Amino acid sequence: MVAIDGSADSLKVAEYAIELAKVFGAQLCAVTVTYESKEKSDYTNDANKWFQNLDHNAKEKNIEIKTELINRHVPWPLIPVRTEYVLLEYAEKEKTDLIVLGTRGQSGFKKLLLGSVASGVVTYAHCPVIVVK
Repeated sequence: MVAIDGSADSLKVAEYAIELAKVFGAQLCAVTVTYESKEKSDYTNDANKWFQNLDHNAKEKNIEIKTELINRHVPWPLIPVRTEYVLLEYAEKEKTDLIVLGTRGQSGFKKLLLGSVASGVVTYAHCPVIVVK
């Protein structure tokens, strides 16, 4: 499984995941998480474009790819579940063997070594995690 958010770094990580899948003859699942309430939001439209590009690149390399937009809209005033937990829940449900993600995503928030999502996934994942810089 590879987690993307549309940032240039995450799309490079997705290409890395495609290469890993090619080397190991594995199926790849690309996921992104949104918290928006509208079905056809800008983020959803953007995510569909990212998925189309990844699908094209994977098929060029004979890699089977599945894409998943996970919408976790939570009505106000409830606080949405953190992205890393949404990713981990999905990975467990799908019995993912490996999670690939970048060090930082769209937020640009810099921690000392890892972004908060990457740090949470590495800490709590049920399977190996590759963090790509």
